[in-house]
Amino acid sequence: MKHRICMVSDFFYPNMGGVESHIYQLSQCLLERGHKVIIVTHAYGDRKGIRYLTNGLKVYYIPIAPFYNQCAVPTLLTTLPLIRNICVREEITIIHGHSAFSTLAHEAMFHAQALDIRAVFTDHSLFGFADASSILTNKLLMISLSGVNHAICVSHTSKENTVLRASIHPELVSVIPNAVDATAFTPAPENRKKGRVTVVVMSRLVYRKGTDLLAGIIPDICSKCDNVDFLIGGDGPKRIVLEEIREQFQLHDRVTLLGAVEHNKVREVLVQGDIFLNTSLTEAFCIAIVEAACCGMLVISTKVGGIPEVLPNDLIQLAEPSVKSLTKELEAAIEICKMGRSDTQFHERHERVKRLYTWQDVARRTETVYNMVCEEPRRPLPDKIMRYQQCGPIAGKIFILFAALNYLLLFLLEWWLPAKDMDKVPDWPQSKNKLSFSKNKNSALETNRRDCQDLGR
Repeated sequence: MKHRICMVSDFFYPNMGGVESHIYQLSQCLLERGHKVIIVTHAYGDRKGIRYLTNGLKVYYIPIAPFYNQCAVPTLLTTLPLIRNICVREEITIIHGHSAFSTLAHEAMFHAQALDIRAVFTDHSLFGFADASSILTNKLLMISLSGVNHAICVSHTSKENTVLRASIHPELVSVIPNAVDATAFTPAPENRKKGRVTVVVMSRLVYRKGTDLLAGIIPDICSKCDNVDFLIGGDGPKRIVLEEIREQFQLHDRVTLLGAVEHNKVREVLVQGDIFLNTSLTEAFCIAIVEAACCGMLVISTKVGGIPEVLPNDLIQLAEPSVKSLTKELEAAIEICKMGRSDTQFHERHERVKRLYTWQDVARRTETVYNMVCEEPRRPLPDKIMRYQQCGPIAGKIFILFAALNYLLLFLLEWWLPAKDMDKVPDWPQSKNKLSFSKNKNSALETNRRDCQDLGR
């Protein structure tokens, strides 16, 4: 069964991150499997309109400005004309929203009910239940998932979290992990410093990523081990904490802060190190540790969220999220590095990770979800609207009203510009321009890198 899929999220290139990479790689593999895929995101600066990426992957940068943290302004009803126009012209059969933080994804899935299009949602994050931000986000997620056909989570821990937050039936949630492009993360043991042990950290420097733990580990390890250096990539509000530690203990020659690193240059940083350290306080699925293991590095990580599910025990050392526990595991890894590691060990780790996680497998499993939701019987209009009643005595009634208004607006749009009178967009001739990931991985990697560079301009 071939599908016509619209990926929707506020997070896409030229912005860099895990969600952006996930959408791009998944879309490319779905195109390779013969499906039609388009991406809808908000405008980035003067980047508006339609852009084409590898294999004819079409990206709609709709003229909506980001409001906060790269998310569009929540308007709910005003995006319906744009979403309807795109879906009708592209003959979309599935709307796939990404990230609980994305207002555009939630609005597109809300409109999917009125447009009678199947909706799928992928949750990439873990949330708490106690603070005000989590309570509000969880309520909005409950309302949004009331209308979707199926949800996807990147780990079993993430699935449990989503089921509890959104009060959704577990059978409506599938677990499909992230993956890594193994051709982009190959080992290069010769790039390491001889006679030194380099600990690499690649993450956003924010509280959730455990930057305060890292600030406690660095002076302790540097005082105990004279031959250990830290190479830290990433930026954020907590960078000042690391700069203060470096200044206080006079570690300028042993602690290097690279700042923000483009995703296509992450491998260049990773291959300089021996050990990868992840200090996150919460993670649904940490793709950074998979990329590090793919480069053959020893991986030390906190034992939180879905991280214990990601790598086999012999490829990762887990520690409690405390300075004492992480320091202990890091010291043990440093001793292993001092004894020496052969180039063969780096390549053996790479080959194992290469077999564990592939985007082709993620695409195949996602396609199974698409087939499943398309085989479901279509819901009658009263059932679609009344589903919001389960969201609470107040919020439920408010969204029933919004759903009714959305249907009324759709009726007016259909009267003003009937769908049957709208021109349909011709499909990209994939057979002539198809770039095979399996047969030509090196050229695919170079093309993907060029995409990222072009979009960054």
